[in-house]
Amino acid sequence: MSVVKINVLTVPAEQREVLEKRFAARAHAVENSDGFEWFELLRPVEGTDTYLVYTRWRDEESFQAWLEGPMKAAHRGGSTEGERPKPAASGSTLWSFEVVQQAAPKGE
Repeated sequence: MSVVKINVLTVPAEQREVLEKRFAARAHAVENSDGFEWFELLRPVEGTDTYLVYTRWRDEESFQAWLEGPMKAAHRGGSTEGERPKPAASGSTLWSFEVVQQAAPKGE
């Protein structure tokens, strides 16, 4: 079954807009990756400064291939020239899960 990767990002209030704009600028960067199944950027609504970046992959190998290829390039800004912008998040943790059960609305 699929694997889920959740990147837990601590984002100070003053950096939220920066983080969301950076994700929007890279929108669709992951969609053509082999084994990619789903992406969501989850904004906290109360009581926390933690964003969740949810991705779902066919298998661990697909995620690792993306991590070592397109993801690495995206974090370099696609260029080796110029100064890299300061991270919007002040901390990051990666959670990994295997999908063992799933459900969808009836009729879909």
